[in-house]
Amino acid sequence: MAGWFNLPPGGRFRLADATVPGSVVRGALLPAAGPDGLVRLDIDIADGRIAGTTPAGTTEGPVAVDLAGAMVLPAFVDAHTHLDKAFSAIRAPNPDGSFDGALATNTADHARWRADEQRARAEFALRCAEAHGTRALRSFVDTTPEIMEMSWPNLAELRDDWGSRITVQLAAIAPAQHLVGPDGRRIARLVADHGGILGSVGMRFAGETEAVVDRIFALAAEFDLDLDFHADETLDPASSELAAIAGATLRHVYEGRVTCGHCCALTLQDEAVQAATIAAVAEAGIHVVTLPPTNLYLQDRRAGRTPRYRGLTLIHEMKAAGITLGTGSDNSLDPFYIFGDLDMLAVLTDAVRLGHLDHPTGDWVGLAGRGPAEAMGLSWLGLVAPGLAADLVLCRARNFPELFSRPQADRVVLRDGQRLDAIHPDYRELDPWFAAAEEPAR
Repeated sequence: MAGWFNLPPGGRFRLADATVPGSVVRGALLPAAGPDGLVRLDIDIADGRIAGTTPAGTTEGPVAVDLAGAMVLPAFVDAHTHLDKAFSAIRAPNPDGSFDGALATNTADHARWRADEQRARAEFALRCAEAHGTRALRSFVDTTPEIMEMSWPNLAELRDDWGSRITVQLAAIAPAQHLVGPDGRRIARLVADHGGILGSVGMRFAGETEAVVDRIFALAAEFDLDLDFHADETLDPASSELAAIAGATLRHVYEGRVTCGHCCALTLQDEAVQAATIAAVAEAGIHVVTLPPTNLYLQDRRAGRTPRYRGLTLIHEMKAAGITLGTGSDNSLDPFYIFGDLDMLAVLTDAVRLGHLDHPTGDWVGLAGRGPAEAMGLSWLGLVAPGLAADLVLCRARNFPELFSRPQADRVVLRDGQRLDAIHPDYRELDPWFAAAEEPAR
């Protein structure tokens, strides 16, 4: 436990002289912000909720904890992760770090998944996320006919069991050929029955991207499902899934109900194509999620050659166009990314450092909070405002350079105004599951 923060007794107290990104504060008269958009506030907490915020040192209040400029952030929101395959690389490592190697390994590993084993890994992942300060996340579920009947009920049960600790949304990652084939309606019905979101990957197959995307939208509309795509996760400039999705969103009147993750090919396309696609995405109200760690790991990988590309989509240009942006932990120690711990502060740090989200950093902190919250329809998250739950992350850092220079391992997580004592689980807990029989009954 971090020794620098001591919570006073009783249900009412003040976090005095906190540094807070001004972009996340609502319902307060803000003091003058610094060059990075940071403000100094006193935050009153009563009965687990934020009772009010005032400029630091301007009013009397309850028992105070003097933060001396330590940073207070709203709890993190993770827009894109994969609980079902989390930590499976301990057993099934990627042989060469490539996308093809990841896909083949993950597909083969499906044979070893069973409900109790999958739940153990997924719950391990949620415990990591909770300890790091995440309050909500969206997890994709591998959705193919061979595995989906086990995974969806299993993860839906886990979602419901964890509802008071982490709000979990489930989204299908279904290969497009399955969605537009004879299994499509069965997949959509399964997703709808479990309160999920329809998602797809690989819309370029058969060279009919627009037609494929249209059929997926029609399926989503039939079952009244929101959509979340893995789009253009490639460095092939000929890939145009994002543009096709934007066009379909407008044709099917699905504005505000679509999210696209990755969108990497956009970075290598002609500027005119980039501009047209970004304008269409903005008009369609599509939310975009950038995923630096996994894309950096997988893309532009060739043995013995230093990678040239970062795998980030055009987040500066998208922000300028008014597109809602977020980020996510994506894969965690699975074949698609053999690192990761569902730490959204680490993900945000990667995004800031690699995407030049600085000078000023300003409201880019919203990539790990307000942006995902808006994309996920969670209006009460990603903000510091009176009436909201006191779900906060406190870091010793007093500014963004300090925040992003160290891992903030001594951060303090508050839930409903109480200090969360969750700790990171030990990898050894997973050993018995990996030592079990190779192909038990599901």
